[in-house]
Amino acid sequence: MPRPAAWWILPVLVLVGAAVGGTLWWLLADPAVTVPAPGPSGPSGAGTARGETLRTALAAGAGVGAAVTLMLAFRRQRHQEIATAHATHDATERRVTELYTKAVEQLGHDKAAVRLGGLYALERLAQDNPGHRQTIVNVICAYLRMPYTPPEPAPAPDPGRDRTAALRAARRRYQAARAGVALPAEPAPRQESDDRKGELQVRLTAQRILVVHLRDERPADQRSTLPAAPAFWEGMGLDLTGATLTDFDLIDGHVTDALFERATFTGNTRFDGATFTGDAHFNGATFTEDAMFNGATFTEEAMFSDVAFTGYAWFAGATFTGYAWFEEVTFTEDALFERATFTENTVFTQVTFTEDALFERATFTGNARFEKVTFTGTAQFDGTTFIKTALFTRTVVVDPVAAHVWPDGWRLKTTPEGTGHLIREKAGSVPVGED
Repeated sequence: MPRPAAWWILPVLVLVGAAVGGTLWWLLADPAVTVPAPGPSGPSGAGTARGETLRTALAAGAGVGAAVTLMLAFRRQRHQEIATAHATHDATERRVTELYTKAVEQLGHDKAAVRLGGLYALERLAQDNPGHRQTIVNVICAYLRMPYTPPEPAPAPDPGRDRTAALRAARRRYQAARAGVALPAEPAPRQESDDRKGELQVRLTAQRILVVHLRDERPADQRSTLPAAPAFWEGMGLDLTGATLTDFDLIDGHVTDALFERATFTGNTRFDGATFTGDAHFNGATFTEDAMFNGATFTEEAMFSDVAFTGYAWFAGATFTGYAWFEEVTFTEDALFERATFTENTVFTQVTFTEDALFERATFTGNARFEKVTFTGTAQFDGTTFIKTALFTRTVVVDPVAAHVWPDGWRLKTTPEGTGHLIREKAGSVPVGED
């Protein structure tokens, strides 16, 4: 907002008045300045000088006054421009609010097509108004957090099964006709409602909007120099706590804090190359099929407590710069941490590896603790580097004769029950740890 005009107008007026008044006082009060009577040839040189000085002073005062007038006019124009800009901004904000409210109302409509229109309207608003992007992302996340049951997949075609069922139905009709008994009408095959199928498309669209605008395809080493694509919404956070996500694909995504606690990931899930600049919490999440985190970067905390990986869990080449915590995790299929880097302390406690656990050429810069871990399949630690303490406390190996490769300084000891556990092979080969 402009400052009040008095702060500069009054000093200027005082200065002009002082200049003009001082000049008049000097001309009228100084006895040395006299005006001789005009002779036949006109006024004397002294009178002419005094008159010229007076005219010059008055002209200067008039010029300064004109300048003040011009500045006042400029200030009025500036006020008008600011008022116009404020009015335009207010009108724009009102328009955005109206569109936002209408789009949110569409998300509550009972028709899937109307809900789709609301999502696209929100996407357009966020693209055109960067200041509202996080709010709109929050709305889309809130929609995905609403309770939802995915439609059941249609059974795969089976000609033999269908033929057998048809023969049985024909036999029942024949037997009923011979006995003169009317068969009850067969129930119609169960079909998913159109709205349930439509809701799946709405949710897939909501996921697509998030994925498209959170994907930063610039090379990691050039993100500070190359401009981002216009479609990329930088600095967004996600709260998908308890959400049901289908074939969620955030490859090369770039987000701040990401909350996926108690989320259910149906279908394959892809976080390859994703960057989490804030905390990433997956506590209590369930991955029904493969989960891919290859090349992902976790800058702050990475929390995977009480997570169920039903399919493959691949973290090949992932980087955990902050604290990494895997507690009470079940890996039903292969768990791959090949070439992963753990910079801070890492905890694998009460973790069950049902199939192979692969930590080949992984690097643990901080302390690494494997406590109450069960290896049912093969454990591979060849080429693994532990910079600080490595602990394998109460580790259980179900199949001691499998082709395991343990870290340097550790070996497997078979128990009377036929299982095995890790013990330190000799002192000094690795930092002090517990067996």
